[in-house]
Amino acid sequence: MSLYVLPGLSIGLGVGSFALLLLLFLGTTVLTRKLTARKKKRQRERFFRQNRGQLLQQLVAHRMDIAERMIITLEELEKATNNFDKSRELGSGGHGTVYKGILTSQHIVAIKKSKIVIQREIDHFINEVAILSQINHRNIVKLFGCCLETEVPLLVYEFISNGTLSNHLHIEEPTSISWKDRLRIAVEIAKAIAYLHSLVSMLIIHRDIKSPNILLDENLNVKLSDFGASRYVPIDQTGVDTTVQGTYGYLDPMYYSTGHLTEKSDVYSFGVVLIELLTRKKPVSYRSSQGYGLVSHFVTLLTEGNIAHILDPQVTREGDGEVVDVALLAAICVKFTSTDRPTMRQVEMTLEGIHAAKDFDSSGETDDDEDSIRVNSPYFGVTDMEATSLDII
Repeated sequence: MSLYVLPGLSIGLGVGSFALLLLLFLGTTVLTRKLTARKKKRQRERFFRQNRGQLLQQLVAHRMDIAERMIITLEELEKATNNFDKSRELGSGGHGTVYKGILTSQHIVAIKKSKIVIQREIDHFINEVAILSQINHRNIVKLFGCCLETEVPLLVYEFISNGTLSNHLHIEEPTSISWKDRLRIAVEIAKAIAYLHSLVSMLIIHRDIKSPNILLDENLNVKLSDFGASRYVPIDQTGVDTTVQGTYGYLDPMYYSTGHLTEKSDVYSFGVVLIELLTRKKPVSYRSSQGYGLVSHFVTLLTEGNIAHILDPQVTREGDGEVVDVALLAAICVKFTSTDRPTMRQVEMTLEGIHAAKDFDSSGETDDDEDSIRVNSPYFGVTDMEATSLDII
């Protein structure tokens, strides 16, 4: 006896089975998405609590309310960058990627996203938020806020449109930034560092002063950046013993050899930047024919009276006697013994005097400041600006 199934019933069973499978598939998909979304939400909340706790711990002695005001959601940053689209990348390095974004407030911002998920990187980002949230200076990059919903926090800065000092100096063309602008840039960098060293409640040591960390806006105004390695030092202490951090070529040799960090380490690094402005040579990679690094070769030539051999030809053409003044100041900043270096306040006032003298040379008058250094004073080890044997090593 054969079983006969009506054609209509067969079709109905087939359609019903398909509908059931489709319903199961859709149900599973929706459930999976909900579970994934819930998992991501829990993860964001966990990262938020973890990072917020670490940040508030650093700010506990200062201003805890600052952190609360600066928190930006991951959702807003994803919208601002079109989900961190590659077309929004401003630059990328070993530690992370910087994206351009537009917040709901219409502020154009740069968003720093870490590539490395290690505790040290998290510590650096938290440290940068803690420091920058308490700083307000026209020559220091402004931190708009941070996102704490990722394993390594995302940092949100004001967008600086004109690249870094390093980008502008180290180009293939024979001419770069004018000497007049370089001198003004040096003054602005000095002002920013002197500000960090003279805060009322604490001293902040940047610890990684270098030309790639000096941003320039469309008018070539300075914005000092990258405070990940920076350290607080209580005002009643002269320094701290710490693991050595910094960039080869700019790193204070005394700090490197002892592990003792003081504000004079920033002075040394600033002196290297001054040499870079004068020569357009890269401190990281420069080697003379005798095998000297940039600082050693510069100081040796200055001591021998042959500084013109290493100066950028553009500086020689556009500059005057103030070039030697700046060279001498750079040399005293990079003295090996930290106590032989000036303070950043002294450096700032000295550079302001040099800059003012160049701007108002025709008047024949400049104002002296009690904190400035006379470049021909015994402090420099010279009594004559034209001396060929200088006590600067």
